[in-house]
Amino acid sequence: MTRSEFTTMSFPEPFVIGLDFGSDSARAVLVRVCDGKEVAVAVEPYRRWSDGKYCDPSKNQYRHHPLDYIEALEIVVSRVLDQGPPEVRNHVVGMACDTTGSTPCFVDEKGAPLALQELLSENPNAMFILWKDHTSVNEAMAINDLCKKSLVDYTMYSGGTYSSEWFWSKALHVLHHDKAVREKGYALLELCEWIPALLTGVSSYAEVVRSR
Repeated sequence: MTRSEFTTMSFPEPFVIGLDFGSDSARAVLVRVCDGKEVAVAVEPYRRWSDGKYCDPSKNQYRHHPLDYIEALEIVVSRVLDQGPPEVRNHVVGMACDTTGSTPCFVDEKGAPLALQELLSENPNAMFILWKDHTSVNEAMAINDLCKKSLVDYTMYSGGTYSSEWFWSKALHVLHHDKAVREKGYALLELCEWIPALLTGVSSYAEVVRSR
């Protein structure tokens, strides 16, 4: 949609913003509610990720710093809103987000990622562990071994095996290898849980709405 078309719209006209947090970048789309028309689109790469920070392919380690999400979010939302007249900012009635899982992160009692603390700001284990991070292979094997020895093998509900790409194996790996995170961490959140909490100003882990 061109700016001239946008300008001729009658307000109030409700809009929604869709957000997608991918492996390399964040994307935003501004959509008109009445007919689903895409009004504006924006993409912003994650700065630290683009610089190769906190990743080590030799160890299958892939991490995202929470500031990459925050900064990219601010940029893409501003860009889609800037493509229309100022009035549109007052008529966004909802936001939806999409993330890739499992991408967990240790958080404090406020539900904030530990990497936002100064002392842990450069610690990859205090950041979001990307879906394709395979550092927890040994932990996944231990989970699978335990399941096979149990009265009920719950891996039957996940294709017969528990993956190193999933939540609990990643959590165990960090707990086994990082004393600082183990001592500072209050709980873990998935990226799909933290983003809505961030957008809605949640400041307590207990108030975060969990995914299923």
